[in-house]
Amino acid sequence: MWSGVERYALDICRHFASEGCDVRAITRDARAVDDVFRHNSIPVSFAPLGGFLSYGAVKAMCSEFSSSSDRTVVHCHGTRDAFAALTARQLIHRPDIKVILTRHYVRHAGRSPFHRYVYGNVDAMIFVSRIVKDRFLSSWRHRKPTEEDEARFHVLHNSLNISLEPTVPEPSRGAVTAMYLGRLSPGKGLEYLIEAMSLIRDVKLRLRMVGTGHPDYVDELRRMAENLGVMHLIDWPRHKDNAAEYIRASHFGVLPSSEPEAFGLANIEFMAEGRPQICTRNGAQPEYIADGIEGILVSPCNSEALAAEMSRLAMSSSLRQEIGAAARRRFENTLSWQGFITRLRNIYENTP
Repeated sequence: MWSGVERYALDICRHFASEGCDVRAITRDARAVDDVFRHNSIPVSFAPLGGFLSYGAVKAMCSEFSSSSDRTVVHCHGTRDAFAALTARQLIHRPDIKVILTRHYVRHAGRSPFHRYVYGNVDAMIFVSRIVKDRFLSSWRHRKPTEEDEARFHVLHNSLNISLEPTVPEPSRGAVTAMYLGRLSPGKGLEYLIEAMSLIRDVKLRLRMVGTGHPDYVDELRRMAENLGVMHLIDWPRHKDNAAEYIRASHFGVLPSSEPEAFGLANIEFMAEGRPQICTRNGAQPEYIADGIEGILVSPCNSEALAAEMSRLAMSSSLRQEIGAAARRRFENTLSWQGFITRLRNIYENTP
């Protein structure tokens, strides 16, 4: 399944490939992922990544590493993948290969010997936000992190490998449009968003839900919208390949996650396009969105608060423009691709 993690990996691969580096993606042989990498001219190799004792994955990585250069970096996005890379590195006696692990989720550190082995042997660990690092360290029970550990730990906010275009003015005709962008799945607060729409029926506002999800869950959302009498106010595009086009055709974003977001790529997609957004404060969002300045932060699972802020943004073009402009400046100044890739390259090159 395609998600923010795959987008993160693809953006990095595309960048270093454009610089002439030899880049390859090692995947689980999933067509939905592999086709996108191939479409972007990134070669794909398969490894049956899965359990931490995945001998097939180790064997495949041994084959890949044997012919690699002495400046090879293996950037992993899961603990089991990192374990396979570390094992392969040891088996073929290639201590020069660097293994980097990015943690993409707000989760506690694993406490098993397997997890401790991975955490102690990867050359660097990247956390996509401060909340991800703090949650990880909160369960680091087997020993206190050392100065050496801290030197290997890096908080690096995500970015987008895109060419920034001048901001497109918001649509001047038709109803004001709020837009959700992302997976249609539990934990994204979509039930509260639909309920919020039912609380502000008198406001001239439409909602565009851009994304895909499990058919059964999407049907539940549709039934809820029907029962609350707001189905006619909601559009349901199935795909988000042209997310920027959808964002430019909207007036503001709404991202009401009920579960903590490690880092929301959708958040910065709105910021890059100069659109304001309403999102919850229960994840990394406050790390890069100042409430009332670059966006509006609300408590999770609160339909009334969400409805109030949606109504406020819908009725004030000047407020939308003010927040959208500040969001764009924040993206350019602290979340740009150039800043991200410069820091990532420094981790690749300067990790012992």
